[in-house]
Amino acid sequence: MIKRRLSREVKIGETVIGGNNPILVQSMCNTDTRDIESTIKQVDQLTKAGCEIIRVAVPDLEAAKALGSIKRRISLPLVADIHFRYELALEAINQGVDKIRINPGNIGNRDKIKKVVLSAKKKNIPIRIGVNSGSLEKDILSKYNNQVTAQAMVDSALRHISILEEFSFEDIVVSLKASDVERTIEAYSLLADKIKYPLHLGLTEAGPGQAGIVASAIGMGFLLHQGIGDTIRVSLTGNPIKEIEIGWEILKSLGLRKKGIRITSCPTCGRTEIDLISLVNEVQEKLKNVDKDIHLAIMGCVVNGPGEAREADLALIGGKGNGLIMKRGKILRRVKESDLLKEILIEVNRFDSQN
Repeated sequence: MIKRRLSREVKIGETVIGGNNPILVQSMCNTDTRDIESTIKQVDQLTKAGCEIIRVAVPDLEAAKALGSIKRRISLPLVADIHFRYELALEAINQGVDKIRINPGNIGNRDKIKKVVLSAKKKNIPIRIGVNSGSLEKDILSKYNNQVTAQAMVDSALRHISILEEFSFEDIVVSLKASDVERTIEAYSLLADKIKYPLHLGLTEAGPGQAGIVASAIGMGFLLHQGIGDTIRVSLTGNPIKEIEIGWEILKSLGLRKKGIRITSCPTCGRTEIDLISLVNEVQEKLKNVDKDIHLAIMGCVVNGPGEAREADLALIGGKGNGLIMKRGKILRRVKESDLLKEILIEVNRFDSQN
């Protein structure tokens, strides 16, 4: 069993991260925040996909002023992503966002930082300190011979935390994102024992498609298995809905969260006597929006099939011309190959975890 690092609870709107609360899955819109309708539409899509916290970019004052309208029409906690201009942070807070993401060091001088922190404190709005490997302070880089090391990232995070703590501000979330797995793991591992604040996990610019998915799964999976992390964001080049899908799969694979149906299926080999790949794809598509806690095994032969079926809540074992439908290791019935999809969907609809 994974023993989670116990962090301070931080409230983001009506949602809480840290402590013993569930590890939440979040994403970031890739719409122009100034386009309110498009942004709301994407947030709605992400909500349906299972997103639990949403972040939007705030590049200018027009975008900052749009936040209030967006906030009023969505159900997710809204996070404003801000760089360099402290007045954008103040406007975002004024518009009622649920959290802001900044690097205190690039917001400006002490007076500007103080204005942002005190404004956030007055409205009970937390701040995420987002340290990225590509934007460390010059003096810290110089200390490490211009090498962006994991320790350099930790030093930057600790500096930013101390700035906020000087103003008695403790509603802090921290992230330390590099674009590679090794530094990301090392940085979070070094920082986890030094602070009490919740950690937002992720790789920055993880990349497109399979490469980004694999890197994110390895990096975040390792840290989560060590008990490190309170919320995750999978950063992929493409539709952010994919980020949510992969984020949930990471949590489900480690047993940290349950959502929807978990499918176990064999990779196929020369013993497979049905079109298992097409069948698995059809089952996955039909069940993608079914939110039942079910482990479903779909197997293509009698070698691994019975063993997997015993461990699953429901199972389908295909054979030449026919197959078996099983429930918790017991055979329910033998069905024709052409009816396998229909019959397993019937059992999923009937399934009650208590019986």
